[in-house]
Amino acid sequence: MFLENTVNQKEQFGWIEVICGSMFSGKTEELIRRLKRAQFAKQKVEIFKPAIDVRYDDEMVVSHDANEIRSTPVPAAANIPILADGCDVVGIDEAQFFDDEIVRVCNDLANKGIRVIVAGLDMDFKGNPFGPMPNLMATAEYVTKVHAVCTRTGNLAQFSYRKNKSEDLVLLGETEEYEPLSRAAYYKAVTREKLKTMNVNGAEELKTKDKDV
Repeated sequence: MFLENTVNQKEQFGWIEVICGSMFSGKTEELIRRLKRAQFAKQKVEIFKPAIDVRYDDEMVVSHDANEIRSTPVPAAANIPILADGCDVVGIDEAQFFDDEIVRVCNDLANKGIRVIVAGLDMDFKGNPFGPMPNLMATAEYVTKVHAVCTRTGNLAQFSYRKNKSEDLVLLGETEEYEPLSRAAYYKAVTREKLKTMNVNGAEELKTKDKDV
């Protein structure tokens, strides 16, 4: 968890909070909750998201539950420090889509006394650490991992399974393209897809051999 009351009140410092997890795990919902609480406390808050994320709205950060908060879309992490000048709290959504510079930016902001709250996918659709998220998690004071519910087993889900054939690392989508799966369900789904690919390739090879004969 993160702390808002510190022991040494004379020391002026910021910190980084990372909220991570799979698709549909409530990352953005938790980000918005913390930011609105800071706004209610009359703190100066700025929210940023990658300019490519226009799934729900061009400017608003919107959760799957339709909760929303106004943000500033930016094309790169380097744009954030100038726009965040004078803030008490900075929120960043979909951090996995930013360049690696986001790690330095977040740490620089924290070193200037700003509370930085970051939300993002910790793993891509292949189950690999996603972009700058591992480094953000390593340098953050507080990391909260949230979970979705597996659509196939009902257990906790931590994997974002892509249902279509695209191999692009960045593919914006919702329930039509992704579903949250538990480790066991994800492993079974990936194994099933591999077997399908092997069978298709094997059948094509046989057809080619038959033609040659």
